[in-house]
Amino acid sequence: MSRNQPPKIAIVAGEHSGDLLGAGLMQAIAKRHPNATFIGVGGPLMAERGMDSFFAMDDLAVMGIAEVFQQLPKLLKHRKNLVNYLISEQPDVMIGIDAPDFNLTVEARLKKAGISTIHYVSPSVWAWREGRIKGIKKAVDHVLCLLPFEKDFYDKHQLPATFVGHPLADDIPMQWQQTEARNELELEPAVMYLAILPGSRKGEIARMAPVFLKVANKLAERYPELRFVAPMISEARAAQFRELVDQYSPELNIVLPVGESRKVMAAANYLLLTSGTVALEALLIKRPMVVAYRFHWLSYQIIKRLFHAPFFSLPNLLAGKEIVPELAQSDASEEAIEQALVQLIEQDSQPLLEQFTNIHQQLQVSASEKAADVVESFL
Repeated sequence: MSRNQPPKIAIVAGEHSGDLLGAGLMQAIAKRHPNATFIGVGGPLMAERGMDSFFAMDDLAVMGIAEVFQQLPKLLKHRKNLVNYLISEQPDVMIGIDAPDFNLTVEARLKKAGISTIHYVSPSVWAWREGRIKGIKKAVDHVLCLLPFEKDFYDKHQLPATFVGHPLADDIPMQWQQTEARNELELEPAVMYLAILPGSRKGEIARMAPVFLKVANKLAERYPELRFVAPMISEARAAQFRELVDQYSPELNIVLPVGESRKVMAAANYLLLTSGTVALEALLIKRPMVVAYRFHWLSYQIIKRLFHAPFFSLPNLLAGKEIVPELAQSDASEEAIEQALVQLIEQDSQPLLEQFTNIHQQLQVSASEKAADVVESFL
């Protein structure tokens, strides 16, 4: 960047979470450089900050091997055209946000063309397919890590990396009042609630909801005062879950709010959920949880051979020890899940919640500002 010219910054995000990160980063950069221009790919939040997306971000939000295969020609064409466009524009720096299967190739080609590259959100190379680090080193000048232990991994491999904190830790308040959440959801104020979160995708719900509902049946017998609430990401998933409730738990009265998962977790006393980002949200909201997951059998055969992290849930990975029960595959039986929840209900939760607070404080370091600091060093 010439000292007399405003910076031109390329950002490529591939899904909603990346759009959120990108918008926060753009806002932080714009505070320092009000005349900065942004090019690349983003969603509606980045558009509000001035991104004119080269193509629709939703084109990259493809899940599953079959779906990716079907969309592969379109994805490859998008990638080729995007690379050519970005090289012709010569941005001062390019930031790829998550979406490593797409972005790392874009980053590698731009880096080869002499453009500085940053990857925001570390691929899970510390957990599986560690050999990918060679490709990352060829593609990326700097990695922005959301989790503190990820920087240690990159230090070991001599790739510059910065822990910037997790934006969820900035977004979720340190104390989320249960009473307020219940009032807003119109839940009973003085009873015990278990929130059931069986996943956000159709396949996950089909696989996990029957197990979770059978556990709920047993808990309802043991604790007659216990109430149940299950937040759903959309009306379609709520309809799917209702059918499963009718099939497996017709006697249970389960409230199904749509689009209110964090508020539901705040309103609950205990949580039964699948692995993934939702477990981190649960930690930040500070509610005791049991994490259980059953993979598709073929996926599990692949994962168990390649996965080498000591835990699969983010709370335990962040703590460096098992602080919440995590049950996978055959260990995620109805009996084991019920036993873990009973133990959770019967024990004092305060020591666990104190650990959650400590982790929240570690992650709450103004992610967008720290990420912008790194971008600034490339301008």
